[in-house]
Amino acid sequence: QDVCAVLVQACQLVPLDQEHLVSKVCQLIHHLLNRYQVMVDEQNLNFLLSYCISALRQCSSWTHVEILQALAALVYNNGPKCQKYLPDLLGKAGLLLQFSDPGQPDVELRRAAVRSMANLCLSVPGQPYLDESYRTVCFQTFLSVLQSSKTADVDDITFCMLLQSALKGVQSLLNGGKMKLMQTDQIGALLAVLKKCMFHGLPGLSIEVPTALYPAPLPQYDKRSPVKQEQSEPATSKQTGSRRKKCKGKQKKGELGEEGREDPGHAGNESVLGADMLKLHLGDVQSSPGPRAPDVCAGKDPLSSHATGWKRISSSESEYSDAEGGIQSKVRSYQANVRQGALACFLSTIKSIEKRVLYGYWSAFVPDAPGIGSPQSVSLMTIALKDPSPKTRACALQVLSAFLEGSKQFLSVAEDANDHKRAFTPFSVTIASSIRELHRCLLLALVAESSSQTLTQIIKCLANLVSNAPYSRLKPGLLTRVWNQIKPYISHKDVNVRVSSLTLLGAIVSVQAPLPEVQLLLQQPSSSGLNSSGSATPGRFNSCEQWRKALPWAGENPVDNAAGCGPAEPCWLLHLCVSIIVLPREDSCSDSDAAFPSLCSIYEPCPLRLEALQVLALLVKGYFPMAQSYFLELGEVACRCMEEMDPSIQLHGAKLLEELGTGVLQQHKPESPTAPEQRVPVSVVVTFWTMMLNGPLPGTLQNSPHATLQTSACDALSSILPEAFSLLQGDQQILCVTLLLGLNHSENPLVKAAAARALGVYILFPCLRQDVMFVADTANAILNSLHDKSPNVRAKAAWSLGNLTDTLIINMETMGQSFQEELSDLLLLKLLRSATEASKDRDKVKSNAVRALGNVLHFLQPCHVANPRFREAIEESLQALIATVGSEATMKVRWNACYALGNVFKNPALPLGEAPWATQAFSALSSVVKSCKNFKVRIKSAMALSIPSKRECYGSTEQFCQIWSALVVALQRSEDTEDFLEFKYSSSLRTQICRALLHLLCLARSTDLPLIGGTLRDHGEAIKPYVLQYLRFSGEENEAGTLTDLGERERRLQGAIDHLSGIERELQGKVRVRVSLYLEDVLTNHTNATELTEA
Repeated sequence: QDVCAVLVQACQLVPLDQEHLVSKVCQLIHHLLNRYQVMVDEQNLNFLLSYCISALRQCSSWTHVEILQALAALVYNNGPKCQKYLPDLLGKAGLLLQFSDPGQPDVELRRAAVRSMANLCLSVPGQPYLDESYRTVCFQTFLSVLQSSKTADVDDITFCMLLQSALKGVQSLLNGGKMKLMQTDQIGALLAVLKKCMFHGLPGLSIEVPTALYPAPLPQYDKRSPVKQEQSEPATSKQTGSRRKKCKGKQKKGELGEEGREDPGHAGNESVLGADMLKLHLGDVQSSPGPRAPDVCAGKDPLSSHATGWKRISSSESEYSDAEGGIQSKVRSYQANVRQGALACFLSTIKSIEKRVLYGYWSAFVPDAPGIGSPQSVSLMTIALKDPSPKTRACALQVLSAFLEGSKQFLSVAEDANDHKRAFTPFSVTIASSIRELHRCLLLALVAESSSQTLTQIIKCLANLVSNAPYSRLKPGLLTRVWNQIKPYISHKDVNVRVSSLTLLGAIVSVQAPLPEVQLLLQQPSSSGLNSSGSATPGRFNSCEQWRKALPWAGENPVDNAAGCGPAEPCWLLHLCVSIIVLPREDSCSDSDAAFPSLCSIYEPCPLRLEALQVLALLVKGYFPMAQSYFLELGEVACRCMEEMDPSIQLHGAKLLEELGTGVLQQHKPESPTAPEQRVPVSVVVTFWTMMLNGPLPGTLQNSPHATLQTSACDALSSILPEAFSLLQGDQQILCVTLLLGLNHSENPLVKAAAARALGVYILFPCLRQDVMFVADTANAILNSLHDKSPNVRAKAAWSLGNLTDTLIINMETMGQSFQEELSDLLLLKLLRSATEASKDRDKVKSNAVRALGNVLHFLQPCHVANPRFREAIEESLQALIATVGSEATMKVRWNACYALGNVFKNPALPLGEAPWATQAFSALSSVVKSCKNFKVRIKSAMALSIPSKRECYGSTEQFCQIWSALVVALQRSEDTEDFLEFKYSSSLRTQICRALLHLLCLARSTDLPLIGGTLRDHGEAIKPYVLQYLRFSGEENEAGTLTDLGERERRLQGAIDHLSGIERELQGKVRVRVSLYLEDVLTNHTNATELTEA
């Protein structure tokens, strides 16, 4: 406040006609606001801004630079408070527009104006941003600055500072204004100037970029003469070589300090690729070395905590030797800042453009293999390989990473597995070539890089590429090269390099797993390729004896003996990860370990162990047959981790445990491709879970203060193999159930949701589902969670409720009336009411609530239906189902509602024929089967309509014939859809409708025939091809998931003919259209066509 008061008083004392004093006052404003980080209150800001604006209007031009610098300092982070001055500054004849005009001869003045404009564009969290019109004006101004060329009378440093101010302004608009770039010309113009600035002053490179880039699938070559490039190459290589040598001696504490800033708590795939995107985000940081630089250090800028700053290259960090000093060194430093600023701005631009639009510019920024005789096009990799500044190289790799993130769908078109010679190059081959070139360039950069910080970025970029590339469609070999070249970096002296190397290995084992190429790599012996570089791998990685001795189960290796699978020694990656996790470190702390002070312990640094745990989990998930040979040892690793004090290590130990459990579950599924003798034996799985339940798992579930850890432990406990659970000791079974029922009452929604889901898994276990007490306890626990305030808890509870009611049906079918009588009527009523209530919840809850309703209504006995207490609840639940079928809910909800009504129709205790709700249900299903956009919903409605087993269930003749007519119309419309993706279901839809039509014909009464005959007279010829197609094609699955053969379909048709012929004989020709004759004609056509085909 004192500073503001001094400044206001100074302005009051200095009249505008005293220009020398005005200049000095403006310098004072500029200096004090920067020096003392002053937040100017609104009243004083208004006075000072008015003074500056009046001074700009009245004073001579020689004072304008100082006045604009004061203005820039005043508006910095005060944009929302300056609204009433915007017309004066940014209006049609606004002062800042005049001074920043491309025709402005004074470059210093233009730079000061652009800088003020950029500061106005800074956003303040929680405050309104610039209006659209002002944003557009600013954007165009910045763009014109960036498009301008340096004239002879402008010195390099001033021009660099002008470009930096404009880049900072664009970045502020994109970040703060959440500006979305939509127009192609706007995007193209911005990308063109960013490409130009990315290479500004890069030694040995001179390129011309067009004023706009246009989206195109083909490469856009830069206008460079090959001769010029050849001349510049020797200089470039010389520069690069000398730069490498210098850097080797310059990995100073400052640099390692920067690298060591990775968050130890998030060393996962997301962290290393996602959180690290912020690390070099280069936000709205001050871009010029003059005023307001202290703001960067003081963290005034919301993004500066994630930034390394465009301009803070001190002499200790500089990439140039003292001998090169002087003005040339300074110019290079400023040019490097422009390149970094352009790359930072590009990063923000990527976030402001839709990915599908961005990938239209792929060839302008991503390298492609050069054609014969053509120069290599310049790209982000040019900077990553040739820029002398490690910081700029890291920025380029950061941008490339952002480009690659989420590119899986775009890259999925790539294909070069087949060597077909074509007259043209397909787009798929162009993209494949680009992917190959990216691998080549990044591996080149990996070998050449000496800065640990940039090395980390290269490896992360490789991990992003690996995660998104479609290796199954590419020639094998790419991953082998990456695998072999990354091995030496596992033992790099910098811990961040080691962590990112593990991340890359994790990406390799998780991409499109299992890949044959990766399977071969995993089978390589432990020692291969490990000591191929100067960075020797610690000796402990070369022997598996130590870690196996460290684990009690390793001596006998029962899985190996029992399952008869497993190599003589573990795969290199599994061996490496286990060693990092369980063995004490052999070497002293590396320089960068200082960033993890709690970790100069006996073990490897925490981020490294966390990454190793995640890679191990990915390896188990993608290549379980390879990991299963060490099943018990890996269980021991998970146990060890869960016994540690560090909650993040415990958490990833629990995740590893879950993956091991899930791997066994997948292997033992009935449809599993793994031969029974190759599976982990159930006896070993029992040993495994006995070890877990006697170890730290129960304690973690009961006592952990960390909700995320408890949640993971819950998920792990739910991954137990049902056959193994039944063989556990009784007290251990009770322990599991008690823990889950207890956690279902947790106050933390994450834990409660996980417990509710786990109970939904346990309720399907054969040894538990027949225990009425367990079913009742689980039902009450699930109902409790179904009323929770958390939507996630309710969604998981609804899923479990669906499973619980599935169990009721299984028990009804296997145990008969005894189970139905033992289950409390009161509990059944609670289930019905709660499921009805849940069916009105959000869609994620609703989809399983309607599934549960169908099951409960199917389960009800005549005594329940007759009970007055149940009557109202039954009516409400039926109305809820009918309403859901015809609602605008998601397709999964409607699909389940149709399925549920089909289940209701299976219950003979419900009065289907005469009840008013039955008419509504048939009407809703008939409407959906004709007109729903989603074919899967139509299929389920047709299925439901074919379930009632007696004619009286369908009600009156009028209702029966309405259902018949609806199915005939549905068959004719079975190819009508606006969504191309639905066509793949049209065959299944026709099969289900034909099945329903034949079912109705088999049940028809004599009174139904006139209407059926009339429909066939009008539409018989239209639907005949579909019926013939139904008879002809086999291989369709029925409701139970089993295949129906052609003979069965013909028998159904013959059955309908026999039934109708009998009725028609009784009527003695009173029916005008003989329905049986129509069907006989269809059958004859089918038989003739079959005979012709066979002949």
